[in-house]
Amino acid sequence: MIFDQTLLFSDAQAITATAASTNIVDTLATGTVYGAASALSKDIGKGNRIPINIQVVEAFNTLTSLTVAIQTAAAEGFGSPKTVVSQTIPLADLVVGKVSTLHFVPAGTDERFVRVHYTVTGTAPTTGKVSAGIALAQQTNGVDF
Repeated sequence: MIFDQTLLFSDAQAITATAASTNIVDTLATGTVYGAASALSKDIGKGNRIPINIQVVEAFNTLTSLTVAIQTAAAEGFGSPKTVVSQTIPLADLVVGKVSTLHFVPAGTDERFVRVHYTVTGTAPTTGKVSAGIALAQQTNGVDF
């Protein structure tokens, strides 16, 4: 995978409890067309697919499952996040090298800020790391969840 540092949500982020990704992506504010009453709307998930890679880089232990969600919000603080897609992954699948089936940023990602949110179910893990980001392209020779 080829990542741009500005499009990286998690860089070998340890997930020991429910948490948001270390980084957020700012898709920047939309402008207002001359004579229009409001700014343009956007949805980065429409049109050409934007590859996203969410990969386990250190095996997890003790939890029952991990839910990975793509969230968007109008404000950087994510006071009112909107989950556009999520996937629950059982412990047995949380091994090094596993890549999420959330291959693309989904339609509905229509607010300025985007992040990944990790929800731990069961006992808090003492090991387990994830890297996630918007990638140049989706590598397809791996095994998906």
